[in-house]
Amino acid sequence: MISVKGLCVAYGRRAALTDVNIEIGRGEMVGLLGPNGSGKTTLVKALTGVTPIASGEIRLGGDLLETLAPRQRARRVAAVPQRQEGANALLVRTLVLMGRYPYQSFFGGYSQRDEDIAFAAMRETGVAPFADRAAGELSGGEFQRVLIARALAQEADALLLDEASSGLDPARKIEIHDLLAVRNEQGLTVVSAIHDLNLAAQYCRRLVILKEGRVAKDGPVEDIFTEKNLSEIYETAFTIFRHPATGALQCLPVPGGAFPPRGRRKG
Repeated sequence: MISVKGLCVAYGRRAALTDVNIEIGRGEMVGLLGPNGSGKTTLVKALTGVTPIASGEIRLGGDLLETLAPRQRARRVAAVPQRQEGANALLVRTLVLMGRYPYQSFFGGYSQRDEDIAFAAMRETGVAPFADRAAGELSGGEFQRVLIARALAQEADALLLDEASSGLDPARKIEIHDLLAVRNEQGLTVVSAIHDLNLAAQYCRRLVILKEGRVAKDGPVEDIFTEKNLSEIYETAFTIFRHPATGALQCLPVPGGAFPPRGRRKG
C-alpha cells in the first residue's frame, strides 16, 4: 500500500529524515512515534507530497508518488494535519465537503452522494451539529474533529494523521480512536503520528519509532513497547503494565528517571 525506500528529506542544510525505509501493507493500523523533532510530521507531509524529498522514493499502491496527479493521490491517501490555516471563514459543511474534491466531475460541483458522504462523516465524528457554523467559531478540539471528518469523507485507501487527537479531551480521543479502529477493521489503512504512547499501544498493532530522522524501531506493539525501548528512545525511565480493562500494554514515565541519569549524558 505505502512503500518508502531510502527516503531523505532536508530543510536547507538540516537533514529531517535520513534513509527511511518503511513498508505499510493494506489494512494495517500503524502508530508513528518518536520524540519532538524526530521527523514524524515531515514523514506524514512527505507521504502526501506536501514536503518535497531530497532522495529515495515513495510509492502509493505501487505507483511513484510524483507520477500521480493530485486527484489520484487524494484517492489513495487522506491526511489530517496538526493545524489548518485560512479556514476560519468557511462553514463546517463546506470544509468537510472539500474531502470530496477527488471525485468531482469535470464540470465541478458536488453531487447528492457527495453531500450524503460528507454528512455521514460529520455524524461519525460528532460535528454534524456544527454544520452551519463558521470554522473560526469552533474550539480547537471541535475543529480537529472537522478535519478528521473531511479526511473520512475523502474515502481514500489510507488515512494519515499528524497528532490528530492532541486537542481533544479524553472522551473525544477515545471516541475518535474507536471510530478509526472500526474503519480499520473495514479495510482502511491508518498511519497515526502520535505523542500519546498509551493510545498508540491501545489501538495500533504495529509501531514505527523515529529518532533523529531515522527509523529506530519497527515491529508489533508487543515487541516494541518495552521499558528498554521506550527509555532509550525518550531518554527517561518508563514502567510498563497492562491496562486493567483491555489488557493492552501501557506505560508511565518514572519521575526523576532520566535515562541515562542526569549528569551522565554523553555530549
